Amino acid sequence: MEFEPSEEMSVMLAMINDFMRREVIPLESDLLFGDPVALEARLAAVQDKVRQIGLWAPNHPVEYGGLGLSMVDHGLFSEALGRSPLGHRAFGTQAPDAGNVEILHRHGTPRQRTRWLEPLVAGEIRSCFSMTEPETPGSNPTMLATRAVRDGDDWVLNGQKWFTSSADGAAFAIVMAVTDPDAEPHRRASMFLVPTSTPGFELVRNVSVMGHVGSGADSHGEVSYQSCRVSGDALLGQEGDGFLIAQERLGPGRIHHCMRWLGIADRSLEMLCDRANERAITPTETLADRQVIQHWVAELDAEIRAARLLTLHAAWMIDRHGAAAARDEISAIKFVVANTMLRTVDLSIQVHGALGVTDDTILAFWYRHERAARIYDGADEVHKTTLGRRILIRARTSAHDDALVSPLLVVR
Repeated sequence: MEFEPSEEMSVMLAMINDFMRREVIPLESDLLFGDPVALEARLAAVQDKVRQIGLWAPNHPVEYGGLGLSMVDHGLFSEALGRSPLGHRAFGTQAPDAGNVEILHRHGTPRQRTRWLEPLVAGEIRSCFSMTEPETPGSNPTMLATRAVRDGDDWVLNGQKWFTSSADGAAFAIVMAVTDPDAEPHRRASMFLVPTSTPGFELVRNVSVMGHVGSGADSHGEVSYQSCRVSGDALLGQEGDGFLIAQERLGPGRIHHCMRWLGIADRSLEMLCDRANERAITPTETLADRQVIQHWVAELDAEIRAARLLTLHAAWMIDRHGAAAARDEISAIKFVVANTMLRTVDLSIQVHGALGVTDDTILAFWYRHERAARIYDGADEVHKTTLGRRILIRARTSAHDDALVSPLLVVR
């Protein structure tokens, strides 16, 4: 397996890292303390600069204006952008838009692609993904309660969703709803493209998360669908394809998230080291002279490098064999990388002391907003259970096969 970036990708990463340092990270003060409207204006100017240097929408299809990167290359790109909460938005590859682009590219009709995909990739509109419900377990999507019922040529949706991230200001939602409750569990649901201007679509509120309500793209909406009528061509793919499409979206999406988390971990560790080297604790010593700090740095560095290799291997598997073949690797990175990132942020805050819990650095923002990494896209416990079960089944099967072969070995 060869993970060394191509010469072209190495040049691209150098450009990105320089651009992030000069143009994107300085916007964080506006994110933490400024006016959201002013931030959007400044971010739009930065996005224009990204387009000018030819790095807009790296993971999106070439035919729609993206760079069409492989999963491994997009992972490296995502890690570089993850060093700031604004990185992916600056380059037009933020969630949930990135996943919705994949859905529309693979399953959208020509009309849907023209109406929604092209402006979405161009950054002219935003979108949201509406699956999680307040009253049903996200770990078991076969229990979805939102229904879509045929009425003539139309579909009528009814249900309640929340954590529909970026719904505030989005042009459309991709909605998961049950279309046949009597079908096999993984054929019950379908996906629909619902313009947010549709009567019956209501953004009830932006959910407050650890004291932060947010607005615009930086929000998590509760959405009510009340007799929300859409035309028959709002269906994405075939009826009953909802779970299949969701799984296609989740594999690459987890690479996107995990490499972004590694970008957070990278920068958090850098900040930890800078603080340890600068913070005097006696007239002749800094925090860096303490053995416990040295141990933390060594452990975090090793954990981050291991998590990176694990994630790049999963990306490599997806590139060559598809997401289904990489399901073990995808499950593993989800809980390993999330915990590595959160441990790095936590210890960086610890080394910063009182400063670490203030908003004078980006660390407290990450502590609040990234704790959900161990919950969304499958809780840690769900991924560990499914991965562990598959490993045990393979071991049992292997032991059975060995038992069948062993008598022959004895005879020989």
